Amino acid sequence: MKSCKRVVVLTLAGLAVCALLAAGLLVYIGWYDVSATRPHTKLVHRLLDIGLARSVAVRAEQIREPDLNGEARIQNGFELFRTHCVQCHGAPGVAPAPYALGLNPVPASLVASARERPATEIFWIIREGIKMTGMPAWKYRLTDTQMWDVVAFMRILPALSPVDYRQWDEKSTNGLPRSASSASAPTSTSRIGDATAGRQAVEQYLCATCHVIPDVAGASHHVGPSLAGIATRPFIAGVLSNNPDNMRLWLMAPTTIKPGTAMPDLSISDQDARDIAAFLTTLSEPQ
Repeated sequence: MKSCKRVVVLTLAGLAVCALLAAGLLVYIGWYDVSATRPHTKLVHRLLDIGLARSVAVRAEQIREPDLNGEARIQNGFELFRTHCVQCHGAPGVAPAPYALGLNPVPASLVASARERPATEIFWIIREGIKMTGMPAWKYRLTDTQMWDVVAFMRILPALSPVDYRQWDEKSTNGLPRSASSASAPTSTSRIGDATAGRQAVEQYLCATCHVIPDVAGASHHVGPSLAGIATRPFIAGVLSNNPDNMRLWLMAPTTIKPGTAMPDLSISDQDARDIAAFLTTLSEPQ
């Protein structure tokens, strides 16, 4: 009996290995069409939907929803929504920008999202983004207060007709979005740099598109210098002594420190710059 069970287990294990090898071969020969002009198969699409729903629900469980009813908060949420969201997601009576129409998967209708998802899940998606969908992680560009403002506006979005939305648009201040609720929010203070957070931040600020960075997926481009071993180099960009504080300054204002540099100003926040600097101090081995 034990021998029979062993044969069954080994057979199933063998079949699983064969299936993995077959799947790997299909991927390697380019069988799966990754073009944006063809949708995922129904099975793949369904699996991705289930995975997305469960992943978001689990990670949003511990988030506490603040008061989202303030008029100023909702108004500011509209300003941010109009500035950052409409281009891809559209709005009542407003089509997305042409480039968004070619995204695959297509950007979700936020009217539907506001109806179907709890506020905490919408906040988590805005803050963390979704891999391979074009949805960015806004926590590197907006404050928590601002992201909750967007959620506050989205709660009323399903009730807006195209005429209503157009009236909101016409009454807009046309100014840069502000944090309408920031007056009551506690003042944030910078913490010391966190290397783990810094490793995540280098991907969010597109460092991987220009630099070789050890152990960062996709960071294999030689547009700028390799960051391997940067912790042991005496200077930053040939002008600053290499230490975490100077690295923070360089990341936040490279064109001010070295006019003419190809390193762009990416509007990196003080805290993100501290985190990235802490991560770069761990890169002591050249490749």
